[in-house]
Amino acid sequence: MNKLLEHLHPYPFEKLSILFKDIPPADLPAISLSIGEPKHPAPQFVIDSLAQNFQHLSSYPASKGIPELRQVIANWLKQRFHLKQINSEQNVLPVSGTREALFSFVQSVVNKEDNAYVVMPNPFYQIYEGATLLAGATPYLVNCTEDNHYLGDFEAIPSTVWEKTAVLFVCTPGNPTGAVMPREQLKKLIQLSDQYGFIIASDECYSELWFEQAPVGLLEVCAEMGRHDYKNCVVFHSLSKRSNLPGMRSGFVAGDANILTPYLKYRTYHGAAMPVQHQIASCLAWSDEQHVADNRALYREKFDLFQSELGQVLPLMKPDAGFYYWLKVDNDEKFAQHLMQYANIKVLPGRYLSRDTPHGNPGENHVRMALVADLQQCEQVVQRLKRIL
Repeated sequence: MNKLLEHLHPYPFEKLSILFKDIPPADLPAISLSIGEPKHPAPQFVIDSLAQNFQHLSSYPASKGIPELRQVIANWLKQRFHLKQINSEQNVLPVSGTREALFSFVQSVVNKEDNAYVVMPNPFYQIYEGATLLAGATPYLVNCTEDNHYLGDFEAIPSTVWEKTAVLFVCTPGNPTGAVMPREQLKKLIQLSDQYGFIIASDECYSELWFEQAPVGLLEVCAEMGRHDYKNCVVFHSLSKRSNLPGMRSGFVAGDANILTPYLKYRTYHGAAMPVQHQIASCLAWSDEQHVADNRALYREKFDLFQSELGQVLPLMKPDAGFYYWLKVDNDEKFAQHLMQYANIKVLPGRYLSRDTPHGNPGENHVRMALVADLQQCEQVVQRLKRIL
């Protein structure tokens, strides 16, 4: 077996199962707020499209995807992020969900002989870390804390680290914090990329779940800087959160053609092409904004409910975007156990999403609450929490 597998941490939900092993849940219907799995209904027009295109089960999908999907994605990027130039043949690559792509991307761009760093936020989406370790690189963690508005202090990273950095992961809006990286910070990171030659990989899968203002994207900032080749910059987007389609495994990578061309070569061997019927349905999803606006409205309603009903009970801080509360508590594991035992509500301790560093564990004494349940269940959560807290 690959010895690097020994370095992988258990996934957060494995740790959660162990935490709850000896906790008898309250005699109430279970409500899970631990996994970021959207529970809003999938768009009916996507379901209809899938049902009408099963004849494509007899066809092998191309790794590059169908031209129609690449063009629809390019059009969406132009409209959403005000891009003047993006080539659907060179700058866009459909993928089978961004989880798969985030992992395989690191395997493609990291040279094991370089003993490189992959810089990432802490807390983080665990795929960043696992991909780094299996690529033979070293994670370099940037603590995202209340003091730095959960955005990380990149200026504190020494030049000796930047010189050996292959990839910088940013997640905006952040998982689990919901923090949105501002334009100026993205510009500074692009300038650092120019200076040291690393790739910026921006995970923007929550970009369409906003409350007041649409978050800025990495390619948008590139365009504002006149960098229409998107040099060393790539973004990851998905239909999972935007369109409530986590089971369809549909997303894309876009950006620097000089990176995506060899990455496509890797993917032809990796064998993770999206089924054709999913690509056809994805064309419809990326072309429609009404269902996305409706989706945002549902999340706004739930966050407003929590803020108004629980704001005096819990220190709730509404995120910039996304569907998570990053809630400060006295002890994250005990808080999660308490909610399970007395309310049968499942939340995720923050320490399971982060790692210990010399400056502490930034996830400790936080819990992640995903407001993915429907409004009726969220109302039940509110009533239960009022009773027990």
